[in-house]
Amino acid sequence: MKRLSLAVTALALLVSACGPTVTEPRLGPDGKPLPQVYRLGFGEQSRVQFRMLDAVNALRASNGLTQVQLSAELNAAAATHSRDMAVQNRPWHFGSDGSSPVDRVRRVGYNGRLEGEAISETFETELETLGAWMNETATREVILDPDANDMGFDYFQEDGGKIWWTLVMGSQRAPQAVSEATPAVTFGQG
Repeated sequence: MKRLSLAVTALALLVSACGPTVTEPRLGPDGKPLPQVYRLGFGEQSRVQFRMLDAVNALRASNGLTQVQLSAELNAAAATHSRDMAVQNRPWHFGSDGSSPVDRVRRVGYNGRLEGEAISETFETELETLGAWMNETATREVILDPDANDMGFDYFQEDGGKIWWTLVMGSQRAPQAVSEATPAVTFGQG
């Protein structure tokens, strides 16, 4: 009987070891779970870029807009700015040399028009970052710009895990015409 009891206990321990391990999330001083580091491995750049492209195009389609395509030039401008923001240790639209987004897209040889740029400093994934951008009016307007047909997207990840994201939207075609149903908006002094 003692052997049977020992065998059942051993079997129970073996079965319980096969089940999912539940670990409690680490909590910060505010009682909220600490962010998990999203590690981007070597060679993931194109996968991340195409995941973002697919997500942006799904959002654009759901808003009745045309799809955008990845532009090698805009990807290069985004990569340069992501790395430069990390060097400066601040998320902003100007380069350490004083360059603007327009300057950066010209430097990489993009012949179209810059429509806008979205940036972020975070530990979040690219899709979580896109969600945050869609919750802000200014960055949502960049992503959903009806004139955009090109997109650049890249990142720089620091050793500690912080990711600097840059999304650039551009257009190689003339802006969409204003229909007669849409009144033109002009700005002037009144």
